[in-house]
Amino acid sequence: MSTAYVNFFGGSPLNRLSWLRTSPNFLNAIALRPTTRWLLFQGGQPLLLSEPITRKRSLARLSTADVRPLLGSEPFFSQGQVEGEHAPSDVLVLESARLRGPPLVFLGLHEPQAVGGEADALPSSEFSAKSDAETVIANLTGTPYFSLDVTQVEQTVLDKTLLASEPAKAGAELTFFEPRGAMAYMDAFEKGLHNFAHPRTDAVVIMAIIDEAGEKVLLGRNRKWPEKFYSALAGFMEPGESFEDAVKREIWEEVGVRVWNVQYHSTQPWPYPASLMVGFYATADSSQPLRKDLDNELEDAQWWTREQVLQVLSNAAGTNLTDKDHSRISEAQEQQEQHDHEALKSSTANARAGEALPKDGKAQVENSSASGLDEVPFRIPPLTAVAGVLVNEWAYRRAGPGSGVAGQSK
Repeated sequence: MSTAYVNFFGGSPLNRLSWLRTSPNFLNAIALRPTTRWLLFQGGQPLLLSEPITRKRSLARLSTADVRPLLGSEPFFSQGQVEGEHAPSDVLVLESARLRGPPLVFLGLHEPQAVGGEADALPSSEFSAKSDAETVIANLTGTPYFSLDVTQVEQTVLDKTLLASEPAKAGAELTFFEPRGAMAYMDAFEKGLHNFAHPRTDAVVIMAIIDEAGEKVLLGRNRKWPEKFYSALAGFMEPGESFEDAVKREIWEEVGVRVWNVQYHSTQPWPYPASLMVGFYATADSSQPLRKDLDNELEDAQWWTREQVLQVLSNAAGTNLTDKDHSRISEAQEQQEQHDHEALKSSTANARAGEALPKDGKAQVENSSASGLDEVPFRIPPLTAVAGVLVNEWAYRRAGPGSGVAGQSK
């Protein structure tokens, strides 16, 4: 049995519902739900609640009714130039914009059955951003959370609102607390060095998923990739997410499969843009159905046996890419990144999983790659990409589940 370690700031129980975060209909509707809870911040200080009898402090979770006077006029998201109007629907950059009122951020959904950050809601039909917002919300189970920055709210208005809240009426004391001191009331760790400066590096998890017997690997292909080309599934990390949580979330959102026994392998810097590709192995049940309707960019996903992978690795055409192949992968990546930037969405980053091929080596394999294509069932990234390394090392039993080599399980 694998051991899971959840470190401080890791193991978030929230399902971020990333595919709904730019849907103004969903955001405006869920913000008004009675079950929604709000975390308030003033100048970076979180609002804490002191129990009336025990005086025990905890993070204040106010209801929508408690904070309604602070939210401003509707709509809360996708605000137009005129107060009360919606922004044009064809302007993607404004689809979740908030031009007036204090800043709001949808944090996610706390699903009661979710353990260790494993979410249940999927970007499928019952939770689609294209569906009616009320229908989507009716299908959700759990508590939605927003953060609300009240730094610019007039102090008298803020004080009046907090005094009228249900916790205050029940005798609780509401106080904004210095962040480092507030940590003592949120976790067992009361001492430590807390560095809040984060350098700009966009982390991408590259994931080789192995079946329970250790004899199959799960690979997918982008619909714009070259013929027969498959790679490890991949995706950008979300803010505040641990590596282990990102691996579990990405596989769940892309193919609807649960994974466990997450094992770190290695990292690969990718400077253009500033990315760090982090390679992982994880275990999954290969008898579970693979969902191919969740990610628009995912054309196919399959389990391949070790024997099939070794057949690919033994043929030069199996891991060599031509200039044309390389261009198609790069084009797919650029289009995905442009879409993500415009829509402010998280990316699947699949192109990164297989794009690394030295320029010097492409020309000399142009002919061999094309001529041997019929001899291999599929193609995979070369060893210059961390995805290729993960598949290669597992196939030759040098790393990963089924290799007999111990990894760092999470």
